[in-house]
Amino acid sequence: MRIDARAKVTGDALYPGDINLPGQLWMQVLFARRPHARIKRLDTAQAERAPGVVHIFTARDVPVNEFGLGSKDAPVLVADEVRWVGEKIALVVAETEAQAEHARDLIAVEYDDLPPTTDSRDAMQPGAPQVHPAYPGNVIKHIPIRKGDVAQGFAQSDVIIESEYRTPAQEHAYLQPEAGVAYMDDENRVTVVVAGQWTQEDQEQIAHALGLRLDQVRVIYPAIGGAFGGREDMSVQIILALAAIKLNRPVKIIWSREESMIGHHKRHPMWLKSKWGATRDGKIIAAQVEIVADAGPYMYTSPKVLGNAAFGAVGPYAVPNVQVDAYTIATNNIVSGAFRGFGGPQAHFQAETQMNKLAEKLGMDPVEIRLKNVLREGSLLATQTPLPGGPVSLPQVVQKCADEFGWQVRGLGDKETRRQGERPSPLATGYGFAAALKNIGFSFGYQENAWAKVEIHGNAEIEKVIVYHGAAEVGQGTHTALAQMAATTLGVSLEKIELRASDTATSKSSGSVSASRMTYIGGNAIKGAAERALKKWTDEERPAMAEYTYLAPKTTNFDPATGKAKPNIAYGYVAQAVEVQVDTETGHVRVVRVTCADDVGRAINPRLIEGQIEGAVIQAQGWTIQENFQSKNGNVLTSTLSTYLIPGILDVPDRVDSVIMEFPDDDGPWGARGMAEMPFIPLAAAIIAAVHDATGVWFDELPLTPWRVLEKLKRK
Repeated sequence: MRIDARAKVTGDALYPGDINLPGQLWMQVLFARRPHARIKRLDTAQAERAPGVVHIFTARDVPVNEFGLGSKDAPVLVADEVRWVGEKIALVVAETEAQAEHARDLIAVEYDDLPPTTDSRDAMQPGAPQVHPAYPGNVIKHIPIRKGDVAQGFAQSDVIIESEYRTPAQEHAYLQPEAGVAYMDDENRVTVVVAGQWTQEDQEQIAHALGLRLDQVRVIYPAIGGAFGGREDMSVQIILALAAIKLNRPVKIIWSREESMIGHHKRHPMWLKSKWGATRDGKIIAAQVEIVADAGPYMYTSPKVLGNAAFGAVGPYAVPNVQVDAYTIATNNIVSGAFRGFGGPQAHFQAETQMNKLAEKLGMDPVEIRLKNVLREGSLLATQTPLPGGPVSLPQVVQKCADEFGWQVRGLGDKETRRQGERPSPLATGYGFAAALKNIGFSFGYQENAWAKVEIHGNAEIEKVIVYHGAAEVGQGTHTALAQMAATTLGVSLEKIELRASDTATSKSSGSVSASRMTYIGGNAIKGAAERALKKWTDEERPAMAEYTYLAPKTTNFDPATGKAKPNIAYGYVAQAVEVQVDTETGHVRVVRVTCADDVGRAINPRLIEGQIEGAVIQAQGWTIQENFQSKNGNVLTSTLSTYLIPGILDVPDRVDSVIMEFPDDDGPWGARGMAEMPFIPLAAAIIAAVHDATGVWFDELPLTPWRVLEKLKRK
């Protein structure tokens, strides 16, 4: 059972918004709420006189007014040019939340509105307005990949498929909006209690922006209500610390849902142009893909997301001739950043739909054509290197998924129209298939690492074990898996493990809870520390204490000309088959059942894995069918959960069958691979294939809203 389950279901677990301190003040943020403008005048005089106001902060109060993960290119508070709707202009701190909100609305700002740049492909054209001075031509990153000779490959192809695809932004919609409290602790450190994904990275960015040493900043994560990549970048961390230091009183903030939806990044919208060629017998021999990702005005994690998209442009297949050009472009749209799958869902939607279109044109079964082309032991990636990390299980995963779904019995799909009495039913049933691979861990030249410390207490026998670790628990069960691995290494029950995590004052860095990495990387660190401590215990040392830093095998970045690289330390493999029902009168698409087969290496906690699979499937279904993030001229139109619709309980498929496969990874702890992102990645393409199977229509743009489905069905 999850070690945090009881506290969470009883309400004992405290999330950042639940924490109150004596004498605390409240903060409200004045957002720009316009995509592009210059600030002509900022007048806080009336707001400063409002009841309860203690202080109003503007850009001049920030010692080093910059932050950012990939590049510190974004201001904490804007002094001059607004580049997206979520820019922060001023902070109001007052005795109560209501007083802070009232005063915030009294701040007078005079803007000179400027034309926004909102089309990423237009932004690439010569003469396009410059969004950010750091990115000439608005190109934040370009990644080329070259393998073989695509011209020769297309000349040898019997069948060529060319398509353009569009994928939308996606809101993380985590249960807990951004919230936190900051205060000065007994050692005069500014302490920020907040939700995030990497305490040390938050600490570094706070310290940088405020001109402090790292040891003057402490970051603590309490219970966290979801993340999915949405908490990798700064939201309230720096501004809370700024106020707590200046006022020497605790300061608290809780964003509304609307503030959350305009104030943090989204999944990258992408445009993908694709040309694939295959022989008559179904062997893919050439793929040419262009990707344009909309970054918004700042870098955030865009280059890393783009790296995953470029890598995934040919899907989980061995293709001898590849040309990929991937770009991430600055615009005045809402900023883009990390989201579950990290570029993989967009790229695989394109790759897997291309594969399904090739299967249709060649008259082949979608499973058969995949088994002809999937990566195997020794296959070269588009980056001209083989896959690391133990068995490349894609053939087994694809076959197992098909078998469990009943694909070989069903054939290519039931296209018979069912009847109700004498009247034909508008409901059409279809089936679809897709596969994917997902990197585990940070990539492209970064050497993965994580730290852990283990203390064994007791006399004749082990009575208590304290495990120190930096890992965040964002709802996925990481702390439970890490505690299990410590208990297993030491041969004690789980009840004897006391985990002290997510506090920069007690733990060194374990890296971010992202990239499906923490079970793999953090698990190796805990296993190493526990083994060292156990040896000391065996040698009669009481208490026995040991630290260990795990260093993963090195990776290499893309060659700037060819894209040649050893990009990742390990991979996970996934395949999905789906059944959908399309109402041809209303355009409504219902996912009836999903079979999801995942090679997890070793299942540390099968129940948690099932939860990850089911959650990922439903979240990916939302991106594919329901979640229609809309903006116009850079302004967000869907800023609430009444206008941005996420799946509810009645949208969940009738069945999600989780097929857990175990082919141990050479370097993973007990062979474990990371898996939390895998089940998201192929679902969109599988649903699109199933809708095509039901209706005969291909959809190259997401989401499949009823009006979009009806429009294409009518054209057909």
